Amino acid sequence: MPINTDFLVRCINTLESAFEQLQRREPGDALYDIFRAAAVKEFELVLEQSGNLLKRRLQPYFASNRQADRLTFKDAFRYAAKHDLISVDACERWFAYRDNRNDTAHDYGEEFAETTLRLLPQFITDARELASVIAEGTDD
Repeated sequence: MPINTDFLVRCINTLESAFEQLQRREPGDALYDIFRAAAVKEFELVLEQSGNLLKRRLQPYFASNRQADRLTFKDAFRYAAKHDLISVDACERWFAYRDNRNDTAHDYGEEFAETTLRLLPQFITDARELASVIAEGTDD
C-alpha cells in the first residue's frame, strides 16, 4: 500500500495559496501579515511532514523500521540522496531549509519571515517532488 501523502500535499497546496495571496499584497497591509504568517507556518508543517514521511519511505533500505525511524532530519535526506530518491542538489537545498528553520526557531520576527519567503518558490517545487517520491513507496 502506498504511503499516504494526502496531508503533506494539502499543506503544500495551502502554502502555495498563502504565498500567492501574499504576493498580491503590500507590506504593511494587514492581509500581507496574515498571509505571511500562514506561509511561514505552512513552511514549518511541510518541512516536518516531509522529514517524517521520508523516514517511512526509507524503511526498505534498513534492516528494521526502527533504524529508519531513528534517523535525524538531515540523515534521512542524505540516505534519500544516497539511494537516488532525490538529487544531491535537492538534498543540499533541504539542508538549507532545515538550517533556516533551526537557526531561527525562536525568532518569529520579520527577518525570519522574509528569509523564509525567499526560499518558498524553490521549496514548494522541492516539496512537490518529494511528495511524489514518498508516495511511490509502500507503507507496510
